[in-house]
Amino acid sequence: METTPMSLDELKQLRKKIKNVNSEHKSKLGPLDKLALWITDHVGSMGFFIIIFIWTACWLSWNIFAPANMRFDPTPAFVMWLFISNMIQIFLMPLIMIGQNLQSKHSEARAEADFDINTKAEREIETILMHLEYQNKLILQLMEKQKS
Repeated sequence: METTPMSLDELKQLRKKIKNVNSEHKSKLGPLDKLALWITDHVGSMGFFIIIFIWTACWLSWNIFAPANMRFDPTPAFVMWLFISNMIQIFLMPLIMIGQNLQSKHSEARAEADFDINTKAEREIETILMHLEYQNKLILQLMEKQKS
């Protein structure tokens, strides 16, 4: 039993439209999601890390070196305890977020590159299929001429 291959138009009808997932994802974000991303982008930066570091150094210096009546935290007990207990959180949180942001940007860049490659591959495959369809027509025409 001879079956004819599907035509390019038939294949196109079966194929789902290619979507840019990154664009769709961004368009579905609500205002709170956009705010969360904005905060993450800004908190997860070296600028924010430097601001937190300078603020912590100033706060600690003030509470150690300022005149006793102008200090807002008693020295050294509470200041040192607070400084040591929060140092890991204060410094690691922005650094972790910086790393996550960098990984996220890299991941998005790879996804965009994959999308571009897939789009190009689809065009190339479509061109090959068009050539094969044209060759099939030529072969059928040659076979018809040979029969007559």
